[in-house]
This record gives sequence, structure tokens and C-alpha cells, in this order.
Amino acid sequence: MSLLIGTFTIGCILSLLALGVFISFRIFAFPDITADGSVTLGASVAATLLIHGVSPPLASLAGFFAGTLAGACTGTLHTRFKINPLLSGILVMTALYSVNLHVMGKSNVPLLSVNTLAAQSEQIGVKLMRGASSFNLAGWDVTVRDTSVLGAVALAVVATGLLLYLFLRTNLGMAMRATGDNVQMIRALGVNDANMIVFGLAISNGLVALAGALLAQYQGFADVGMGIGMVVWGLASVIIGEALVGTNQLGMTIIGAVMGSVLFRLLVAVALRWGLSPNDLKLITAGFVFGALIVPQFLRKKKLGSAHA
Repeated sequence: MSLLIGTFTIGCILSLLALGVFISFRIFAFPDITADGSVTLGASVAATLLIHGVSPPLASLAGFFAGTLAGACTGTLHTRFKINPLLSGILVMTALYSVNLHVMGKSNVPLLSVNTLAAQSEQIGVKLMRGASSFNLAGWDVTVRDTSVLGAVALAVVATGLLLYLFLRTNLGMAMRATGDNVQMIRALGVNDANMIVFGLAISNGLVALAGALLAQYQGFADVGMGIGMVVWGLASVIIGEALVGTNQLGMTIIGAVMGSVLFRLLVAVALRWGLSPNDLKLITAGFVFGALIVPQFLRKKKLGSAHA
């Protein structure tokens, strides 16, 4: 049961990454791989601040703003210097590797002995359970820590998703969405599309960095290599989510991204549970992404074929 709860917890944390990728890939159609560096940046900034006694919420918020700076750099390279979108992300992601090393001072920072959001959630859970460290749930013995952290992360994801939904329905948010849909139209309306792209990528990477900050606090460490392949994870979550909800309605696509992240993590956990080596994790991830890309197309073609028949 603890494995299942942990799977849902990591899936929820990485759903923030999926929401960030949703903004860059789906709203702007911008192939932004800065996420691989931003998730580590959020983790490294939060970890360093936590070690120096900063409160976990402020450290996590600092990680978010650090990610927004990284995203703004990528957007600026593309819009101001006319660098290819993919190359812009590669440049910033590469630079962030050294930045993260400087921020942490070393390649790995342990957080087991400092106060984190996971520890605070556990303390609140123990108080609510009147000092109990575990309880029975549907016949399973689960720890208060696991359930408390899952509850806290789920609340954070719900709040973030709701805020993102409300923001994207504001005038600024609709201008961002319109920029991704039709650049010529938004220019004709007098909106600076370059600023919209920079701002959108800043929010996108801010969410990715926030996911990294929460992930580091949950796992108990920040590592310079923890962001490798994360953009693939986010993209797979978005694609799976779209297949699950089957609509382009804004609210449902946000919910779908969260569902896709949790389901994707569950699939990976099942694959490892079946005895596959952890060394094959990236191979498994690539296989799931491949399936997520081709299965919807196959089903769509099959549906069209049935309609024509």
C-alpha cells in the first residue's frame, strides 16, 4: 500500500511539471526542453535555502521564481535574438547544469535532517491522528507520513490547477492562448506576441521548477542529474491526459494533464513491480511515450475507418 501511495504522490508532484509542459507544448507549440534543467533548478534552489533555515513554503516559492527566470531566458533567446526554439531550450538547459552545481555547491544535497514540506505534513498528520504513526485503511496498514504527504501534495496540485485555469481565462491568459493559436491575429489586435511567449515560458518553467522543489523535499535530496528526461515525462503525461479526457476544453485538458501524470507514474511502477530492472527505467519511459503517441492516432484512424464503412 505504501508503494501505491508513493506512486500517487510522485505522480501528483510531477503533474505540476505536466502542467508546465502543457503551456509550452500545447498552448504555444514551443518545443521547450528547458524543463530538464528547470526541474533541477527548482530542486537545487529549494534545497539550498532549506539547508540555510528558510521555511519550506518560501523555499518552494523561490524555486518557482528561479524557474520563471530560466523560462524567460529561453523565451528571450528565441524572441529577441531569433534563435530556433529548440536550440534556445538546449542553450539554457546546458547552462543550467553549471548554474545548479554552483547553487548547490556539489552534485547532491541531502535533506533528511532539515525541515521540509514532507516533514511538516507528517507533523500535521500525526496531530490529527492524535499521535498515531500508522492506521488501517481498507485492511491495509499505512503510515501517517505517506497519507499526509499525499494529501498535502494533492491539495497543492488542485490549487495550482485551479489558479492556472482561472488565469488562462483572464484577458492576459486568453491573449497567451490566442498567441499560440494565431500569431497574425494577435499582432493585428496590437498585442506583443514576443512578450506573450516570454511570459508563457516563464510560467511554464516556474511550474516545472516548483515540481522539482516538491520532489526534492519528498525524496529527501536534490541531485544535479534528477532532471534528465523530465520533459519526456511531461509530454507523455499531456498526451495520455488528452487521450483520457477526449476533449480540448480548457478545464478538462488541465485535469487530463494531472490524470495523465498519475497514470504514467502508475504504469512505470507496475512495470518495475513486475521485475524489470530500474536500470531500464528510461527505456520503459520511452516505450510508454511511444505508445502514448501512436495509440491515439491508431484509434482515431480506426474510428474514421468505421465511420466511412
